[in-house]
This record gives sequence, structure tokens and C-alpha cells, in this order.
Amino acid sequence: MPAAIGTLAWTAALVLLLAMGDGLPDSEQWWIGVCLTGIALGVFGFLYIPRLLRNRGEGPEQTEDTEETGAGTSGATHRASRDSTAGTSEDTGPERP
Repeated sequence: MPAAIGTLAWTAALVLLLAMGDGLPDSEQWWIGVCLTGIALGVFGFLYIPRLLRNRGEGPEQTEDTEETGAGTSGATHRASRDSTAGTSEDTGPERP
């Protein structure tokens, strides 16, 4: 939902800048590129976040078959358990400065 709201905000800003036409100084034309980048990143997030949540097992589209077999969650579970030990005495990785 936040990705959709942000994307709509960037779209509104782009429409406003384009509506200004020649009223937008040449030194401020770069804002059009910022709006386009914001829209592109918002669309990417809007499409990617549900997939990410599904793969983590937190998404609403998880079926009972997937829950029973654990398919698609072993990598996320492994990552989560590995990440939860970061910075503890159980961390066996090299020390970072």
C-alpha cells in the first residue's frame, strides 16, 4: 500500500510539473526526471513487495499445501535464523571494523 501511495504522489507531482509547461525554469527541469524515477521505483516496489512477502511466508496468497510442505519458506527461514544471530556470540563470521 505505501508503494501505491508514493507512486500516486510522484505521478501527481509529474502531472503538476508538466502542466506548468514553460513556466518551469530550465534550472528546475531535473525535477521531471526525479518524478519519473520515483514512479519507476514505486511501480517496482508495488510489483515486488507482494512477491517478497509471499516468498517469506508472510503474504496472503500462501496456500494450505504450501504451509504443510514448507515449500518456498526454507530459504527465508534459514535467512531469518542466520540474521537473528548477527552480532551475538553465536555469530561465527569475520569481525567487521
